[in-house]
Amino acid sequence: MQAKKRYLLVSFGACLLLLLYLWALQTAEFHPQWQQYHRHHPNKMHFSNGGSSSHNQPKHHWPKWIKATLKTYLEKEEQDEDDFLLHGSPQKEQRIRSIVYKNKKCRMDTCFDMKLCQRRGFKVYIYPLQKGEVISESYQKILTTIGDSRFYTADPNQACLYVLSIDTLDRDQLSFHYIHNVEAKIQSLLLWNNGRNHLIFNLYSGSWPEYTEELGFDIGESILAKASIGTNNFRPNFDVSIPLFSKDHPQKGGEKGKLTFNNVPPFRKFLLVFKGKRYLTGIGSETRNAFYHIHNSDDVVLLTTCKHGKDWEKHKDSRCDRDNDEYAK
Repeated sequence: MQAKKRYLLVSFGACLLLLLYLWALQTAEFHPQWQQYHRHHPNKMHFSNGGSSSHNQPKHHWPKWIKATLKTYLEKEEQDEDDFLLHGSPQKEQRIRSIVYKNKKCRMDTCFDMKLCQRRGFKVYIYPLQKGEVISESYQKILTTIGDSRFYTADPNQACLYVLSIDTLDRDQLSFHYIHNVEAKIQSLLLWNNGRNHLIFNLYSGSWPEYTEELGFDIGESILAKASIGTNNFRPNFDVSIPLFSKDHPQKGGEKGKLTFNNVPPFRKFLLVFKGKRYLTGIGSETRNAFYHIHNSDDVVLLTTCKHGKDWEKHKDSRCDRDNDEYAK
């Protein structure tokens, strides 16, 4: 047993010496001038931490073939980066964010004047439609809904939130509804104030083939209500994530809607109600289980049943019996 240990120790030492020898050869090969220096000055010591002999040390130079290879590699990297920027890349998205989302750190306490709402109350003003300006059916529904609500005011001096009459829903340059010169139109608004206390709506952005989130104009300090907004551009506690809806989306609850008094949003007890199956396994199970904690039986009510599929009892959890009872009421 002792002989075996001695054999392993000797083998390890031999391997270590071999690695040191190969490292020394490679160092001499990559640093020929340093090797030549030591041939002529065998008694000179090298101080890596400075000292009085530091001025005697030769300058380190990379071999010429390394310089040429490195230069070629860097040139190729720059060319590849230029091509990548041209065809879409994270760098291009970052450049777009620096142009379009200049005020990325905006929050309600930094880019929104709350004093206006405290003095005037929460009133929303819609800019008048300029002569020759055309808006889409979808954006007209948004403006009409705001105009019919109890929050609307026709007096800009009584408002604390401003909505553009310029249609910014579709910012795909290939789209029929794309509005040109939005930047100049917005900057000409007397109340724009770099977008402070303004709300901008957007559903589509960017063009084929990249479909980036470029809007084509600087939103400034305005709040952005956008569909499918990326987490890199979304400003928490400031921007609003809205669902993507089509032009056929009903304006007031559909054919059998009950909004008869133009009271938007209506006064009601429940803020959110959901009734459906709570999938215990498969796609959708994690999503519905994640929202369970917001159920409070008061103004937010989520009624779910575990009875989904023939073998649902094999996957039932501790909440299933209570959930099924509430669902059945």
